[in-house]
Amino acid sequence: MSVINLNALGVTLGDPLFRDLSLTLSKPDRLGLIAANGRGKSTLLACLADELTPTTGEITRARGLRIGHVKQSLPAEALAVTLYDWVLAALPGEQADYESWRVDVVLDDLQVPYEFQHQPLGALSGGWQRAAMLAAAWITTPDLLLLDEPTNHLDLNRIAFLENWLSERPRDLPMVITSHDRAFLDATTNRTLFLRTEGSRVFQLPFSAARAALDEVDAADARRLANDLKKAQQLRQQAAKLKNVGINSGSDLLLTKTKQLAERADRLEAAAKPAHREHSAGDIRLTNSGTHAKALITLDDLTVQTPDGQRLYSTGQKWITPGDRIVLLGANGTGKTQLVRMIQQALTGGAEHIRCASSVVPAYSDQHLSQLADNDTPLALVTAASDIGDQPARNLLAGAGIKFALQDTAVKALSGGQKARLAMLLLRLRNPNFYLLDEPTNHLDIEGQEALEAELIGQDAACLLVSHDRSFLRAVGNRFWWIRGRRLEEVASADAFLSSEMGAG
Repeated sequence: MSVINLNALGVTLGDPLFRDLSLTLSKPDRLGLIAANGRGKSTLLACLADELTPTTGEITRARGLRIGHVKQSLPAEALAVTLYDWVLAALPGEQADYESWRVDVVLDDLQVPYEFQHQPLGALSGGWQRAAMLAAAWITTPDLLLLDEPTNHLDLNRIAFLENWLSERPRDLPMVITSHDRAFLDATTNRTLFLRTEGSRVFQLPFSAARAALDEVDAADARRLANDLKKAQQLRQQAAKLKNVGINSGSDLLLTKTKQLAERADRLEAAAKPAHREHSAGDIRLTNSGTHAKALITLDDLTVQTPDGQRLYSTGQKWITPGDRIVLLGANGTGKTQLVRMIQQALTGGAEHIRCASSVVPAYSDQHLSQLADNDTPLALVTAASDIGDQPARNLLAGAGIKFALQDTAVKALSGGQKARLAMLLLRLRNPNFYLLDEPTNHLDIEGQEALEAELIGQDAACLLVSHDRSFLRAVGNRFWWIRGRRLEEVASADAFLSSEMGAG
């Protein structure tokens, strides 16, 4: 039974985001919605939720359909409200008066700790804010659940919880989920929509299998394009020969045939559409300046502490050598980011128990992209990081997916995805031989994540990275350090850690 039908739907906001999208969403569907940053995922969800009117086309909803829409972030006015009161306010007025007990049930179901329930949302982490939004949507008993980047700000343990929670919802509850977490999509979806400006594609498969099917379809489209253009060229060559013969012989029949061949060539060329190519994250082109040092970084039994001096763990003797792509594993609060910061401090000013080779050229990015000053512009940052002129800098920014109109805009006005692409460009300009990356895939779309993976591996770049993205860390890592208890241990793979955090691995 269908709950929503889309017919030739299109949205234009300045530029077309998508057009001619037709789709039927039925009760068993768990649809993964895939597109590059800024290409219309959240816009389509808003259309489905009847919060935005599409530019063209029609949406038909089942009578009385209740929709729960979990957006990417809370509105500013919610930050002063307690988590409990925010969820309570989602109930209709009469229910809120007499059925407040339902809030306790939902928050217990979502395992929200009691001590967080009566704190202002602005005082809570992004992960618990997302739990509040999910609770507010779920308490309305929706017939359709729309989830916009639900894993943002979640650690692996909460991602595992969310996967299990979604799997326990009624099988006839349809969902539409946008996410850049490929493993999460595989675990939670059974259909996939690749949203494109034109020619969106739907597959009855979860993400990874759907992506493979999409690649085959795109390859077939590319072959068909090449064949059509080749046929058109052959027709034009035949037409040119016939035209010469017709003119020399004075044959009207041959001249008519010439015109028919040219018209067929025109139709073939007009119908031939270029194979789709996603330009999501722009060009991520990392570099490796190389070094002859045997060890880039040496940890001499370093003790990692909290900012107020409490001991977390000791590292033992550890080395980072050229070509090592080390993934730092550990539960939230164990001190992963603290170690990354200590190494960064050692690289910039020296530190006890951390030795850095003199040839190390580091590039550092933290999970909040704090290396990007809010009031700087992308153009100013790029020109300051390199000795190139204004126009080459603009070309680099355009290649990284930062449009000309945004290049003189303050960084604070950019989206998370735009900031992430800018940060990757600035790393590249340092021509480093060691990358120190804390959650580098935050805000990067799937195409951007895959591009970063390919560059780190292809450049044989040395790096130490922290990531909650299972697909990314498994693809990139060739060494793994696990903060287990009070020690930093080297392990053969991430599998045991992921199993401990997620249950199913």
